[in-house]
Amino acid sequence: MKWHEILIRYGEISTKGKNRKQFISRLRENLRFVFQDVTDLRIRSEHDRMYLRSSHEHEMAILLERLPRVFGIQSFSPVAECKTDLEEMKALAVKIVEGIDYKGKTFKVNVRRAYKKFELDTYELNRDLAGHVLTTLPGMTVQMKNPEIELVVEVRENGTYMMVEKIPGATGLPVGSNGKALLLLSGGIDSPVAAYFIMKRGVRIEAIHFFSPPFTSDQSLEKVKDLCQQISQFGGKVRLHIIPFTEIQQTIQQNVPENVTMTSTRRMMMKISDLVRKEIDAKVLVTGENLGQVASQTLESLAAINDVTTTPILRPLITYDKLEIIDIAQKIGTYETSIRPYEDCCTVFTPASPKTKPKIDKMNYYESFTDFDEMIERAIQNREIHDFPRKKEVDAFDDLL
Repeated sequence: MKWHEILIRYGEISTKGKNRKQFISRLRENLRFVFQDVTDLRIRSEHDRMYLRSSHEHEMAILLERLPRVFGIQSFSPVAECKTDLEEMKALAVKIVEGIDYKGKTFKVNVRRAYKKFELDTYELNRDLAGHVLTTLPGMTVQMKNPEIELVVEVRENGTYMMVEKIPGATGLPVGSNGKALLLLSGGIDSPVAAYFIMKRGVRIEAIHFFSPPFTSDQSLEKVKDLCQQISQFGGKVRLHIIPFTEIQQTIQQNVPENVTMTSTRRMMMKISDLVRKEIDAKVLVTGENLGQVASQTLESLAAINDVTTTPILRPLITYDKLEIIDIAQKIGTYETSIRPYEDCCTVFTPASPKTKPKIDKMNYYESFTDFDEMIERAIQNREIHDFPRKKEVDAFDDLL
């Protein structure tokens, strides 16, 4: 099916007042970012909708494939075009409907006749088009209110436009319309899902990952990079800060009681993250923590971890069941990457019997005998920074072909 353009419906953006233009402008920028490889992309904005088009059929297919992942879109519909001629309109109506699962469904035609000089009035055109489709494609029944299939026909002098499929969008707000956050990205199942939810509320993210070679492998680091690549597909650039954490983690193992090493590790991660957050001018920290899932995620543990910073820590998954999180990870496409069998620095050093109710005063006491500040500063200075999505490498021989 050759599509003329794609109609985008805003959803939550439509509820905005005087600042609506800012959200629409951000969505437009995000679409240009997501479709930067679409050479003929054209975007047209209206008050409550937007239109995308390309003159190349393969590029229209790319638009339809990626749009469901872009935040700020309630739904979208591919639109087909024909001449404002009754026979061509009938043929196009059949072609559009037969391309979807129509058998056993309820159906109606909704004509909008902007070209008033057309030979048939709105009622007659509704009747003729519906009758032709129902006769040619038997198996549907007419239902005027809330039909399962609604063929929308807009008749203009220079052409007629039709759409039938309303494809759900990612909803939410355009990424970048609501500030920036720093995400603690472990490489597991939870933190990419937390990234998805926080980006859905319009927050642009940078990510921080703690790498402890040789205890954690290069494969585990590559997994985190792949997750950043996937997260960037939701509509925003992602910068990854890789913190060398071996020295700090080994020091914790040597100087803090074994049953609270995990809590101390998380506290050091939070201290480092907060310093990086200040440097990049992010407003909050974001984690994939889930209440009660592991020993470091009890209320007492979270309180002890929070104690090292006054920065707001957002935990989008705090009340989710693990199976719910897995289901979401599968839907957004990060699950298979997250379950690659490469351990991160937390799982490598997990104590046999971690304390589930650590005391803040005791944690401060245990850590007071070691000067972690110098090691923290060194780790931040020696970090690696990577930007996503990755730039495509161009083969040196491409220019010779």
